[in-house]
Amino acid sequence: MREEASAIVDRGQYQSAVTPWEQEVWRAEALGWVEGELAAHGLRATGGRSVRLRPWSVLVRVPVEGRDAVWFKANPPASAFEAALTEALARWVPEHVLEPLAVDTGRGWSLLPDGGELFRDVLDREAADPRTWEELLRRYAAIQQALSPHAMEMELLGVPGARTTALPEVFDEAVAQNSALGPEERRRLGEARPFLVDWCAELADVGIADSLDHSDLHDGQLFHPEPGRFTFFDWGDAAVSHPFCSLPVPARSACERYGPGVLPRLRDAYLEPWTGSGRTMGELRRAVSLAWRLGALGRACSWGRMFPSASGAEDAPGAAESAHWLLQLLSEPPL
Repeated sequence: MREEASAIVDRGQYQSAVTPWEQEVWRAEALGWVEGELAAHGLRATGGRSVRLRPWSVLVRVPVEGRDAVWFKANPPASAFEAALTEALARWVPEHVLEPLAVDTGRGWSLLPDGGELFRDVLDREAADPRTWEELLRRYAAIQQALSPHAMEMELLGVPGARTTALPEVFDEAVAQNSALGPEERRRLGEARPFLVDWCAELADVGIADSLDHSDLHDGQLFHPEPGRFTFFDWGDAAVSHPFCSLPVPARSACERYGPGVLPRLRDAYLEPWTGSGRTMGELRRAVSLAWRLGALGRACSWGRMFPSASGAEDAPGAAESAHWLLQLLSEPPL
């Protein structure tokens, strides 16, 4: 079809990924929706599109006459909540997120403005000081605090619930549904479950309310268009869980650039907004250590949110990656 022939398609390392982009009818409906929503804003698409296909999303860059390009995103059914969540976040924390031009919550479609330069690209160009990471983590923690009162609303939008006290049940379901774990791995995870129950209880006792866990906040998931400004995006892996479960991904991302010596400073910068209310820094650091383990559950679950495979449940998309993260629960935290 002409729409596919005129587009530059990037499949990355997922050459055999199954996405709805291959369906001519779906493709025509999606591109027609984009054109209609642009027209509603007095805009017109121009030039060639570029398409990024992954097992977890269809992303189309659409050049627009007289302004920056816009981005169409389609999520699989299991992460279709991202459209509604993105729209809600633009109301709740507008200065920190993208405001969508349009969303179709029923189909999990979003039309988003360009957010500027990726944080990753800024780092590659400028070799930014690690203190920049401290700034963004303080900012992200403040966002999580602002979102805590909206936890139930987010769940009603379809954001997966993985509340601190419910994580043992989340663990049970993730292990039971995983097709890549071997018998020995299942045995080891089963032996760890009583410890996991204790970790969850101890973490809940710290008294920090559940909030939004981005679950994949690496340096390619936020924009840094100018000094002091960060824009967070890509919420398809998110869950309502303990906020500290978010820390391991950005911390690992920073360690890849600067080494593990930056970890204590990053942790303490993230914890600054959470001090007060009678909590000691020692208690908060212990909570980070507990959440570091438990955050692996969010990563394990998010790998199941892919477009359905054509080959059946025995070849479930993301099963191997999910198994990897489940086994991370057995690893000692670095903090």
